[in-house]
Amino acid sequence: MASEAVTTMAAQSRDFSELLTHVDSPALDFSLSPITGLTRAHWLAVADDWLLSVARFRSPAGARIDLPGRPSHNGQRSDGVEGFARTFLLAAFRSADQKGVRGPDPHGHLARYLEGMVAGTARPGADDTDSWPIIGEMGGPDAQSHVEAASIALGLHLTREATWNLLATDEQDRIGGWLRSSLWRRPSPNNWYLFSLTVASFLEGVGRADERTSFIIERGLRLIDEWYRGEGWYSDGELRAFDHYIGWALHSYPVMHAHLRADSALSLRLGDRLRQFLESFQATFDSNGAPMFFGRSMIYRTATVASIAMGEIAGVSPLSSGQSRRVMSANLAYFLKRGATRDGVLSMGWHGPYPPIVQRYSGPGSPFWASKGFAALMLPDGHPVWTETETVTGAETVDVARAVASAGLLIQRTSADGIARIHNHGSDNVRPTTPDAGAPDPLYGRFAYSTRTGPTPLHTPSDNDVHVKLNGVWSVRRKIHAAATGANWAASWHAPRFTVYAPEAASDTASDTAVILPSTSIQSVTAVCSRVEVRITRLHGLESGLPFRLSGWAVASSTPELVTTRLTERGVTVRSDDAGTGGRLTSQLQAVTGWQNAATRSGSYGTALGNWAIVPELLGTTSGEIFVALASLTGTPGPEPLSEMVTVQVAGSKVDISWHDGTSTTIDMDAIDWS
Repeated sequence: MASEAVTTMAAQSRDFSELLTHVDSPALDFSLSPITGLTRAHWLAVADDWLLSVARFRSPAGARIDLPGRPSHNGQRSDGVEGFARTFLLAAFRSADQKGVRGPDPHGHLARYLEGMVAGTARPGADDTDSWPIIGEMGGPDAQSHVEAASIALGLHLTREATWNLLATDEQDRIGGWLRSSLWRRPSPNNWYLFSLTVASFLEGVGRADERTSFIIERGLRLIDEWYRGEGWYSDGELRAFDHYIGWALHSYPVMHAHLRADSALSLRLGDRLRQFLESFQATFDSNGAPMFFGRSMIYRTATVASIAMGEIAGVSPLSSGQSRRVMSANLAYFLKRGATRDGVLSMGWHGPYPPIVQRYSGPGSPFWASKGFAALMLPDGHPVWTETETVTGAETVDVARAVASAGLLIQRTSADGIARIHNHGSDNVRPTTPDAGAPDPLYGRFAYSTRTGPTPLHTPSDNDVHVKLNGVWSVRRKIHAAATGANWAASWHAPRFTVYAPEAASDTASDTAVILPSTSIQSVTAVCSRVEVRITRLHGLESGLPFRLSGWAVASSTPELVTTRLTERGVTVRSDDAGTGGRLTSQLQAVTGWQNAATRSGSYGTALGNWAIVPELLGTTSGEIFVALASLTGTPGPEPLSEMVTVQVAGSKVDISWHDGTSTTIDMDAIDWS
């Protein structure tokens, strides 16, 4: 069945040339790349297309790129610097090799960006159309330039001969001074510390080392060690946030620093962590190229393959080079073919524009952190990542059930349809010191995420959720407490919180106080085999008789007519055949014990994959018993009823699961440490 997904991908890639607007695309090469048809030449063409497209929006002296769209909360000037910096990084990857030696730049991209840097740093802070802001402290509108300084520094580091070395001494002093100012600003307590590390690494690389640069680099590397949780996974600062920032920031910046400094000892230590990370992370990609839709900043799209590229750059990938290119090229084609760009400019969304997944800090230039996914272009055309024949990964040929205990995540992937899923029992993006109150976060608070579904947004029926209703208010899941993992299962608990929204019920913000029921918790376990999920829930300390709800996978489509629903008393099946949202997709949800009836709810704001969604759900009332449900998300035609794929027996605190492949799993709720 994996070959079916590969054949489909090849067929979809045949009109790739129609996706570029300012350059011609090379012919597809299904000899070298039998799955996607894409080669290094196609990556270069896309980079050129994007760079020429955004160049139309340069400020008069080229120091800002003011792309059209809703501004971030930082304002248009900050957004313009962001558009400049993030696309400059793309130009740098496009035209550099690993040693900063001048590479081909037939469209003159680097010269335009160099002119812009000179203009932007001539009078920092001036109120004009080109001057860059003075980099500010956290909490102010000019703090964002701290982030963009890292992209500019890394781009200069990669292209020294074609950029930095061409500047006059006074120009180097001004640009270097603007970058250096970021080293004295307080970063956000997370991956932001790696931005100043990247700036300091560049300054030392061009002979401008001092006590401050040394301290900044040592600080960043020390924090990375403190944030390391094992199995290749970092937390994003003190947060329990295990998301795509691990790949495109927490691995990428330190590994690039070690690589550019040729620090073999640091490369060995960080490279081993990256290798371990990629061993599990590779299974989170769909056979169609889609990454896992999980966490914030998903508008960065192709940045999700930055760690795949870094594995090749550092020479530590567990994938063959042909497999790495297969993942990266399928990812690039996935977004281009589904409308991620309009006239060569990336929108703020997923396939196309989708406001619910756009954070307040994001502006029109933000999506071009997608540039990080192009890092492999710094590898020469003779590198194996560009010359090896494209092949499928090992995760595509077998079903995967893999727990990442350090992050409280359970990865589930099925070879028959190529869908990858993550069951979330550990990542909530909440600081330990933050009150367990406020609005729920659909990007972290749900129990499961996949490559072919998106979470339903706030104030619409929530997918993959469990909550109880008190005085007319449904509880939310904020802080997630990881409890345990096994080979094919993960467990967590959360305290139900009853959010008070302000100033009105449909607000995106909520009070940091909420109705709290002391000593109450909802204990949850997910066990998987093939496409089947067994979802186990037990309530602690809650009174009996309250409304109780469990929801399954939301199925999105472009119109309601393309979704069909089949209800039984204790189960529901929702199916979509909408080619525009990914083709055939079936969501199943079946009660086993505890749940009393099944239903569906419509989501009128859809998901990032379609503007209409149907959410299956099971309903019941709170009690002391264990609640068990079966769930499935599949792209295979005519899926069997879940009751034919698994048998579940509950006796006291034990749940015995017999899977269709002859294996079994036992979950003893009393044996799990819920403290």
